[in-house]
Amino acid sequence: MLNIQELKLNNRDPVYLQVVKYVKRQILLRAVQSGDRMPSRREIASLLNINPNTAQKAFKAMEDEGFVHTSSTSGSVLYVDEAIYRRIEEELTRELVRSFVESAKESRMSLRNVVDLIQEYWD
Repeated sequence: MLNIQELKLNNRDPVYLQVVKYVKRQILLRAVQSGDRMPSRREIASLLNINPNTAQKAFKAMEDEGFVHTSSTSGSVLYVDEAIYRRIEEELTRELVRSFVESAKESRMSLRNVVDLIQEYWD
């Protein structure tokens, strides 16, 4: 079950995107799985102390991406097949690497130095 209370909101990114990214991360970590029920929009709004319209916007984005399915009778559930999992994995990995590379470039680190450091920490 998704524990949305763990999400720590920041002031940089749009709140609805933070909610979407949190759910994606939980999928990537396999902390949630296909078929798990999502908290309702009202529950998420209440737990995170956000506007219900913001919670609705997050649900719309997740539905549009295909990993949340909503029906009028059973509420919202996660839907994650292997293709969705791979897409989320690729997206979050690219975002992480892009952010790291931008920081390394801003610090004027050489590619060789970055590769050496990654190798050191990887091992």
